[in-house]
Amino acid sequence: MRAALRSCWQWLEQTLDRAFSPEANPLRQLGALGWLCYWVVLGSGIYLYIFFDTGIEQAYASVERLTEDQWYAGGVMRSLHRYASDALVVMVVLHLIQELVHDRLHGARTFTWITGVLLIGFLYASGITGYWIVWDRLAQYVAIASTEWLDTLPFFAEPIARNFLHSASLSGRFFTLFCFIHIAVPLFMLFFMWIHIQRLAQPRVNPPMELTLGSMAMLLGAAWLSPAMSQAPADLSTVPAIINLDWFYLLFYPLLDRVPGLTAWGLLAAGALLLIALPWLAPRLRTQPAAARVDLPNCNGCGRCVQDCPFSALTLGQRTDGLPYADQAVVDPDLCVGCGICVGSCPTATPFRRHSSLVAGIELPDFPLIRLREEVEHAFAGHPPGGRILVFRCAHAPEVGDQSPGNAAITLPCIGHLPPPFIDYTLSRGHADGVVLAGCAQSACHERLGQQWTQQRMGRTRDPKLRERVPADRVIACWAGRNTGSVTAAMAAIRNRLPSPVATAEKQPCTAG
Repeated sequence: MRAALRSCWQWLEQTLDRAFSPEANPLRQLGALGWLCYWVVLGSGIYLYIFFDTGIEQAYASVERLTEDQWYAGGVMRSLHRYASDALVVMVVLHLIQELVHDRLHGARTFTWITGVLLIGFLYASGITGYWIVWDRLAQYVAIASTEWLDTLPFFAEPIARNFLHSASLSGRFFTLFCFIHIAVPLFMLFFMWIHIQRLAQPRVNPPMELTLGSMAMLLGAAWLSPAMSQAPADLSTVPAIINLDWFYLLFYPLLDRVPGLTAWGLLAAGALLLIALPWLAPRLRTQPAAARVDLPNCNGCGRCVQDCPFSALTLGQRTDGLPYADQAVVDPDLCVGCGICVGSCPTATPFRRHSSLVAGIELPDFPLIRLREEVEHAFAGHPPGGRILVFRCAHAPEVGDQSPGNAAITLPCIGHLPPPFIDYTLSRGHADGVVLAGCAQSACHERLGQQWTQQRMGRTRDPKLRERVPADRVIACWAGRNTGSVTAAMAAIRNRLPSPVATAEKQPCTAG
């Protein structure tokens, strides 16, 4: 089932890639869009609070004045507040599904997954209390249903729902408490959002400008075309007959009318525990490589691996081996996902070394560089030069569809694991006639930064840079995700550039980076 869901999700991502471009694909920017929605909700909420009266008798009237008398500003802000809040729920749910189907919840990512699940609680607490303070019929229903549900827990000396028996029993102080909760919970939520991204290097919290402008245009368009309106004012002497629910936040409230409160609490607790336990319950789609290890005799403490690590698993520490360098790289195995991006950044990761054993300053125990060099050297052993294409593919990229003798592939944990000198070595030493780098879809690197760093290394804007002597027409980077045909087309494109024409598969352009 999970594999089927993943296939459907990838099809949807690829469809939206064609519609929006990979960089502006909303499904590839869900986390950043969530942050955008949060800031819109916060900004519009501050504006609304300036004009909002927290008194029990004045709250409804102040909201109506904002909506009716100030429709061009206050009304738009109220609607923007509502729709951005709903959009935030959508972003969070889709983001959760995305991380699950892409298997980004195990090992070092478990902390981020669990804090994300906890954020869902803050999100719903913020949204539900927001409906209370409007104090219309919907607020009346939500407040009574919520407090009756809370009263089923053995934590309160007196029933909270008693405050809603009639209008005289509801004090202004109690209503002000609602307002305080609605303000305080989002601030705590912001703190947890900060914690949520603490173990990520360079977290993506701002969507691309075109996606930001498009999202804001959609929210403002919805605010203008279908403004948020209050329902009739709350009246505790009557029971509301018809309630228009916000199904994004109040989806489960009809359930509270049909099952006992403790049963509802049990269902909520079971669902929360299931989500929290998924990193241990859901099987890994792939075995995670062992954590990287530092080889001190070859580490000069340059810090490139620290700068390039996507998960903040590397730091610089004081030298412990007596060599004349100030620092050394230190790996936290609990944070390392074994992607190998640090190996690709190491200046000592060069296959041209012959007078000493090929050991870089940092290595993956499961895939040492000496093994990578051997695979390069043996990829076309016994095959005459001409038309030999070597594909370096990440474990999440498509398999090489064309298995003819002139094609070979080496699988890496991440495309960022490949040190640029290996491309130079492959071509200059005649081990292949062309090189294809096959990675995840554009802007969708499974290890977050491997694709970005590889593009910059190939473009000679980030160390270690690809040497100038490497012919650009012999190397193609193909960010095609699971599209096997694009890799085949990239191989064909390189063959077309070689001096000796070679019969190839169908010639199609490939996204190059």
